[in-house]
Amino acid sequence: MPRNFSSVGVIGLGYIGLPTAAILADHGVTTIGMDVSERNVAAVNKGEVPFVEPGLREVLERAVSSGTLTATTQTPTAEAYIVAVPTPFTEAHAADLSYIEAAADGIAGKLTGGELIILESTSPPGATEHLAQRILAARPDLGAEDILVAHCPERVLPGRIMEEMITNDRIIGGLTPAAAEAARDLYSAFAKGEFLLTDARTAEMAKLTENSFRDVNIAFANELSVISHRLGIDVWELIELANHHPRVNILQPGPGVGGHCIAVDPWFIVDAAPEESRLIRTARETNDAKPEWVLGRIEQALESAGPAPTVALLGLAFKADIDDLRESPALQIAQTLAERAPQAQLLAVEPHIQTLPAALSGFSNVALTDLDEALQRADVVVLLVDHQVFKDLPAARLGEAVLIDTRGIWR
Repeated sequence: MPRNFSSVGVIGLGYIGLPTAAILADHGVTTIGMDVSERNVAAVNKGEVPFVEPGLREVLERAVSSGTLTATTQTPTAEAYIVAVPTPFTEAHAADLSYIEAAADGIAGKLTGGELIILESTSPPGATEHLAQRILAARPDLGAEDILVAHCPERVLPGRIMEEMITNDRIIGGLTPAAAEAARDLYSAFAKGEFLLTDARTAEMAKLTENSFRDVNIAFANELSVISHRLGIDVWELIELANHHPRVNILQPGPGVGGHCIAVDPWFIVDAAPEESRLIRTARETNDAKPEWVLGRIEQALESAGPAPTVALLGLAFKADIDDLRESPALQIAQTLAERAPQAQLLAVEPHIQTLPAALSGFSNVALTDLDEALQRADVVVLLVDHQVFKDLPAARLGEAVLIDTRGIWR
């Protein structure tokens, strides 16, 4: 018989945790969100969204006003927990599990036995076992049979999270079959896709595999763009022609790869099996090298742009039409250019943020401005993110400025 959960604690109210908490609460599940940021907690309790995600505000407002969603800075007592905290990597590209460990420590003291604990954070193989072991080490009065632990990776696209969280299929990997079934019962409160039950390590690897597949294919496109530039070929036309083959579907190149998934997850596989993951490593290195290649093109353009040139940098987010700057190659390019070219005035245009990010705020030669001003003043225009507002701009508006279009919208 399916289990009904009377209360769920969501640990981490970021880009995945907050939508998860809001959707659970909107479907009648008493949900307590926990986050270390007092600012985020205060915003959630007022029904305010601390980041841009279409459809989230309406769901959050309903959940808060109905009383099914509250937020706190302390780990709550609940019948089930969903851990959705960051999993960055170290300088050596090994997984940093400190946020998961902190969540485990907070949960451990609240357990009485029988609780379900789900790790949603994208994690290297074995992280879910590590989570369980840390909890049990802190609670020697509990045995492994007293808690249900599973890994259920998020598989949603920023900008479509509220829809895909409900409609996408769910991979559910339990440390035991009972844990997988309990996790399935919890997600059944709102998810309409197919539930795919497996073990925790396979579930962890499945998410990493999905993003590594994307990374390898993007690397192929990015390498093509570098080769084509050297040979004097329009890479956008080249890919368009090649994709007319019925079994070819090359992705589009760009200035690099960003976000907390594709830019990070392949390294977890490389770290877990360094000798066997040569292709995945090479793809990651290819994509990581692309921002430096773009910088080289910008610096070449600056050589003929006068002693004090103005550069319009169009886009700072890691992908189109969102405000997410995590691992953004566009932001990396802007920061490095500010350091290397202090004589240049950089006008950053990012329509989805209100203030310069911390990575750029310390530079006197960088300003956040609107599109019109940037185009009026620019000697060099660099298109880094294909936001719709840029796609809608006629190429004639670019004037006489030197154009470096990393997304191919004005070719």
